Amino acid sequence: MKSCFIVFLLAFPAMIFAQRQPIDLLIGTYTNNGKSKGIYVYAFDPVTGTATLRSTQGAKNPSFLSISADRSYIYVANENGDGQGAASAYAYEGATGKLTFLNQQLTQGDAPCHVATDSRGTHVIISNYSGGSVSVFPIEKDGSLGTLKQRIQHTGSGPDKSRQQAPHVHSAFFTPDEKRVYVQDLGTDEIAIYDFQPTNADGPLVPAAQPFVKSAPGGGPRHVAQSADGGLVYLVQEMTAKVRVYRQKDGRLEGIQEVEINEEGFSGQNGAADIKLSLDGKFLYASNRGEAHTLAIYRVDPLDGRLTKVGNQSVLGRGPRNFTISPDNRYLLVANQNTDEVVVFARDTETGMLTDTGKRIEVPSPVCLVFVN
Repeated sequence: MKSCFIVFLLAFPAMIFAQRQPIDLLIGTYTNNGKSKGIYVYAFDPVTGTATLRSTQGAKNPSFLSISADRSYIYVANENGDGQGAASAYAYEGATGKLTFLNQQLTQGDAPCHVATDSRGTHVIISNYSGGSVSVFPIEKDGSLGTLKQRIQHTGSGPDKSRQQAPHVHSAFFTPDEKRVYVQDLGTDEIAIYDFQPTNADGPLVPAAQPFVKSAPGGGPRHVAQSADGGLVYLVQEMTAKVRVYRQKDGRLEGIQEVEINEEGFSGQNGAADIKLSLDGKFLYASNRGEAHTLAIYRVDPLDGRLTKVGNQSVLGRGPRNFTISPDNRYLLVANQNTDEVVVFARDTETGMLTDTGKRIEVPSPVCLVFVN
């Protein structure tokens, strides 16, 4: 026991030092307004909450980013229309923060808006919003994308004929054990569930025994957050600005709760966007754009995972499309798309509440934030 304690004491300064070192922050943007260049790489200082630009990579509408488990490659959804929706691969050099373009593949679906990568680095999954489909690409040994391996076209519609006239695939998330993939479809009010079989010759996504689970009618599924063990799934619904809680047991999802994102009395336009659990699993955050421009803050019940609202925080800008929590759990950064900046909040790890640090990252149309840790 004494020797273990000595080893800990020797390692502790190194742990503190590592936590204080700058961390790269990748920012994806929309470029179709002519203001942004593409992907921005910043060094984020966890001591001061400030960020310093390291590099910029030209790209067309890189609206969502994913980094490989070994931190060597970045995969991008290029949210283009008119048959030009694409997935791109870049090599990432941590020492310099530089991105090097490897290749690009068309997704065969318009407006790809989300990208996911498995930890073994075998496949990239792209969600095509306008196309209502999922595209799957193999990852080659050099990190580039192989030719399209699988494309799954969703069918169906929802009760809101102005927005749910057809499928609109919004995201695909691996379960923590990577045995399944949850695909959120805003147009059909469903989470489609696929088994992930990376060696399957016909394609790695296979309909699960429970092929889908419904959200609230007219809710508009967008993104999910999951507990570390995969036992709880939290769905943000864009159109109603509500979070729906599912319990996962034996590979099946069951809805157990639905809660409001908005403050009581809010009657404006909704546009709920992103959802994240704190790294300790104690708090959940969800953003609403539209006319609210707020983050909802919930406490997670440690026994059953149900949510209790503890507050709403103004994002101090407009259009909080995406946000992220720093690897040390001390900061929450919000990408305010319509006010061209990332707002840096300090997190109280005991209460979950947020405080404005006064720090800003000025970048045109930020829509995706990814820490490289």
